[in-house]
Amino acid sequence: MSVSLVILAAGLGSRMNSERPKVLHPLGGAPLLAHAMRAGAALGPERVVVVTGHGAEAVAKAARGEDPDVLIAHQVEQRGTAHAVAQARQGLDGFEGDAVVLYGDTPFVTGDTLERMRDARNKHGVVVLGFEAADPGRYGRLVMQGEQLERIVEFKDASEDERAIRLCNSGVVCADAMTLFELIDGVGNDNAAGEYYLTDIVAIARQKGLSVGVVRCDEAETLGINTRAELAAAETAFQARKRAEALDDGVTLIAPETIYFALDTVIGRDAVVGPNVVFGPGVTIESEATIRAYCHLEGCHVSRGATVGPFARLRPGAELAEDVHIGNFVEIKNAILDEGAKVNHLSYIGDADVGEKTNIGAGTITCNYDGVFKHRTTIGKRVFIGSDTMLVAPVTLGDDAMTGSGSVITGDVPAGALALGRAKQENKPGLAIRLMERLRALKAKKKEG
Repeated sequence: MSVSLVILAAGLGSRMNSERPKVLHPLGGAPLLAHAMRAGAALGPERVVVVTGHGAEAVAKAARGEDPDVLIAHQVEQRGTAHAVAQARQGLDGFEGDAVVLYGDTPFVTGDTLERMRDARNKHGVVVLGFEAADPGRYGRLVMQGEQLERIVEFKDASEDERAIRLCNSGVVCADAMTLFELIDGVGNDNAAGEYYLTDIVAIARQKGLSVGVVRCDEAETLGINTRAELAAAETAFQARKRAEALDDGVTLIAPETIYFALDTVIGRDAVVGPNVVFGPGVTIESEATIRAYCHLEGCHVSRGATVGPFARLRPGAELAEDVHIGNFVEIKNAILDEGAKVNHLSYIGDADVGEKTNIGAGTITCNYDGVFKHRTTIGKRVFIGSDTMLVAPVTLGDDAMTGSGSVITGDVPAGALALGRAKQENKPGLAIRLMERLRALKAKKKEG
């Protein structure tokens, strides 16, 4: 049976004390919303509807960045979760299959848990995701009758006996889409908050004779983000999970607690990652590559056998082929380095193509920006770039070319040629001694005055 997602992302998140919509606060280098969308993507949904409210335009842009085909439904007034889900009705018009309701501020629900909810739909008309809470606090309580869920009661509306229940509501629901909207039509707002609660569909379903089941998950999956402190705790939990996954996948992490991952970080088996490495969004590291200590990588691809760092920075568009060496205090941006190329010391390579087995000497800079436009540097195969070379783009160096140390290269260099672009050296005998004597005398005179 087909499945679609309804992801609620309309909340203001006032407790975050921020102008930014709550679901756009970053976790693991990606908006909270992206985590929920990726969890739901494990179901292979036919449609995804994101319900926006506060900061609707920004939320919609982020959602489309994750899935260009996402449908957007706008909740003009925030009148409760049932009202929010109702906004997705048009987006699911004509859809036949299950709808799963997720929350843009609940990033840790796993694809496996959602699969178990889908499986439970074979026995129940409605399935609710619940968890045993260590401290139930103000969570909604799941009131069971045998194996059936009788109703969900919000904390503020619960009796003392109901508040003693430890089985709590995550808010995640799975039901036939048409049935879901029919149940929502029966929801009222006669409660302490005057809102339309999605939780009320359980009692309505039972009144209609539908079976309502509960799938249980670990409490950690249900963590919702409402404050900066909760966001910080979620980041800690996310990083712990990603480190454990990397180790299980055969990645060597020299000091796991010092390494930080993004949501989409991909690292192959037998890669080695040194201490204090930060992975921003969009990084892929292939098997047997080595990332040494204190590197920062974002939007880049590192191939098998390549070595990066220590103290290197790879920026978006950096593409390193097999056996490329990037050394200390080197920055690569929007550049392709072919197999076996080396940039080992104190260099900036931006907007460039570097051929195989080319060696870039220490202190080399591709001067790519003229104040308005970016320009590209093209370096051929087996080129030797002398230390402290300035390559003023746009410029092309042919295969097997060479530049002399300290050169400023402003024109193309033919294949096999040596390019020198520096002033002629002149030696002035004795001038260094006379100059220093004069300066010392001036310094002494100033002290006397």
